Amino acid sequence: MITLRKIAGLLILTGAIQLIVCMIIAETLYNGYSAADNYISDLGVGPSAMIFNASMILFGLMTIGGAYYIMRAFHTRLTPLLFAIAGIAAIGVGIFTEDYHEIHLVMSVLIFLFGALSAISTIKLEKSVMRYVSALLGLTGLIALALAFSGNYLGLGPGGMERMIAYPLLLWTVGFGGYLIGLEDKQK
Repeated sequence: MITLRKIAGLLILTGAIQLIVCMIIAETLYNGYSAADNYISDLGVGPSAMIFNASMILFGLMTIGGAYYIMRAFHTRLTPLLFAIAGIAAIGVGIFTEDYHEIHLVMSVLIFLFGALSAISTIKLEKSVMRYVSALLGLTGLIALALAFSGNYLGLGPGGMERMIAYPLLLWTVGFGGYLIGLEDKQK
């Protein structure tokens, strides 16, 4: 039987996996793209724009759907709210590309900030070692976000530091989605 938790997990997992795959495809389509020098969002205005922007919007929609099912399954509001804000921001990144300078920057910061806060907030929902993984990856994203804002890229370049924000959060999203799918239902 598919439960609300499993639906949430499936939406979150699938959304993150499709985004990761589409980012890789988009990077290969963008001639001269550099993970160190280019921001992830550069993929949304170049030759890879269609695949990247559609993937971000889909990721956002699936994240919002996952938030809804988390709220229903766990009877909590904080984590779903954080997820939903991150999902809305992801949609915003896909719609308001770098051509919309200030709006895009706000959406990018929101997805990173609320993605990291989502990861940290799920420690209350998790009963296994996954809670420590969630906290670690969420904190990694927050620290990298603070370093990026301070202009300290640790020799990784602006694109590399942005990936130190995004990749831990995407990996956490995949892990958390899988965790929700794998949770055993309580026996009655």
